[in-house]
Amino acid sequence: MTQRNTWQRERVREALADAPGFVSAQTLHATLRDENTGIGLATVYRTLSGLAAAGAADSLQSPEGEALYRACATSGHHHHLICRSCGRAVEIEATEVEQWAKTVAATHGFTAAEHVVDIFGLCSDCSQVSERAGD
Repeated sequence: MTQRNTWQRERVREALADAPGFVSAQTLHATLRDENTGIGLATVYRTLSGLAAAGAADSLQSPEGEALYRACATSGHHHHLICRSCGRAVEIEATEVEQWAKTVAATHGFTAAEHVVDIFGLCSDCSQVSERAGD
């Protein structure tokens, strides 16, 4: 089902593009609410889901199980390094992971296998802050 391009959906798309990293639908909705847009949470969820399905947004699950989104910087299959503290995300290539996934799938007789790999840690800036706080 194709979503109509309304001003509300366009504003959600813009807010997602302006976000510094991965954000939840609730966080994006709070930003839009603070701007008095009148855009409802259900519209934010539907728009983010549609953008992810169309490949215009990256979607992942946080370590806490929350769905997070960000505007897609590249097309095609890719992976991320994500800072658990500030949310900074870096798109990475993972040739070894791609080969491993194909090999494991084939070994077990699977075809058309898909996978998701996201690595969570602390970015260099947050690591430095964490180290200073420990001193």
